[in-house]
Amino acid sequence: MSSTSSTTTTVVPDRFRGPPSSGNGGYVCGLFGGLLTDGRYDLPDQQAAEVTLRAPVPLDQPIAVRRTGNTLSAHHGETLIVEVALTSLQLEVPEPASWEQALAVRAQSPALQRGMHPWLRTERTGVHPICFCCGAELAADQGLHVYAAHVAERDQVAAAWRCDLALADAQGCVPPELICAALDCPGQFAWLAQGTRTGLLGRLTARVERPVRAGEPCVVIGWTAGNEGRKFYAGTALFDAQQNLCAYAKAVWIGRV
Repeated sequence: MSSTSSTTTTVVPDRFRGPPSSGNGGYVCGLFGGLLTDGRYDLPDQQAAEVTLRAPVPLDQPIAVRRTGNTLSAHHGETLIVEVALTSLQLEVPEPASWEQALAVRAQSPALQRGMHPWLRTERTGVHPICFCCGAELAADQGLHVYAAHVAERDQVAAAWRCDLALADAQGCVPPELICAALDCPGQFAWLAQGTRTGLLGRLTARVERPVRAGEPCVVIGWTAGNEGRKFYAGTALFDAQQNLCAYAKAVWIGRV
């Protein structure tokens, strides 16, 4: 990777939102992490992009991106919103629930429950009804629809998931930034399954090891990994139809004050 400095501009389109007015954390981390790693799969030595979200990422606004060697920063105006660095990611990934197990609990997902968000009207569905990852109010081709729910026998949350073909790249695969988006909400849902409502995603360190075919049945899992004060740790992972580990991530969620 280059050791020189360069500056570019990018935009997070409105469709890739999490909360209504800011970018989905997983997508944003995948986007900016990919700008640092050049979108490569299977980086050497367990390397991964560690993306720290410093402020809400605006939608449909120009974002200045500066890359210097193996680090990257992004600003909206004078506000630092994202920092990225390469790190080594070693994560003990548990055995996943099966597709059948994940599908059996899908209806219990917080993404499909009414009145989950304390600031929204009770008739709205899910934690963030229009979140690109877990939003249930989006059209089939406008979101990922990752509906993770608790699987008691595995002590994890799991989602039976197929990426809509409309979201595939030219090779028919799920773009890496969308894989990172799919690894977002299951981490928060793992904490919800334990009765803890976290706040926003603060950091995601993700490693994508192999391509994922759009339309292929996959399982996305999430599990808790302890907390330090307001920092709540979670792991997430994505498996393909043959239960090959395709991607995994460590997340830091910032709890509410």
